[in-house]
Amino acid sequence: MNFKNVFRWHYLILLFLALTTLRAAAADKLLVLGDSLSAGYRMSASAAWPALLNDKWQKSPVIINGSISGDTAAQGLARLPALLQQHQPRWVLIELGGNDGLRGFPPQQLEQELRQIIRLVKTAGAQPLLMQVRLPPNYGRRYTEAFSDVYPRLAKEFSLPLLPFFMERVYLKPEWMQQDGIHPNPDAQPFIAEQMAKALAPLVNHE
Repeated sequence: MNFKNVFRWHYLILLFLALTTLRAAAADKLLVLGDSLSAGYRMSASAAWPALLNDKWQKSPVIINGSISGDTAAQGLARLPALLQQHQPRWVLIELGGNDGLRGFPPQQLEQELRQIIRLVKTAGAQPLLMQVRLPPNYGRRYTEAFSDVYPRLAKEFSLPLLPFFMERVYLKPEWMQQDGIHPNPDAQPFIAEQMAKALAPLVNHE
């Protein structure tokens, strides 16, 4: 018996198992692709709801906050390929569109860009998770309804889970809002993290 060959094969098998385990662990990542509502506008990143949820779940899965304040769907789409390559997430939560709506961009344009984001996520082998986004009523009923209808239509087209818009309940508490009336303050972040935990847990295999 050639013990050198036995040792070599034993070493290679252990190395393969170790790499497989590391690859599986690395795949359990949730990328949040959002705007200021998830980036933690005017607060430290550690105070924003994705960081709080990461702590709550003890990084199982690991939550990567790829959100940037002010981003439109087009800007999120432009950043997405690099984020997918760098982090190789298993799931991608898409929380975009608010800035498109606040700037009065055509809902058809938003829908096309979100569709491209979803396709890009799926092409990368990740699971897209889409969040419903709504606008304040002062933008007019026709526009706000056309805007809001984009999300369930895409969810149906791609058979995606549609997560509720966490800001709908935050808006009801003025003490949770910043002075601009648009962004949640640090006091609202634990509530948002709790709501997102309930919505995301069954979708990302968190127990």
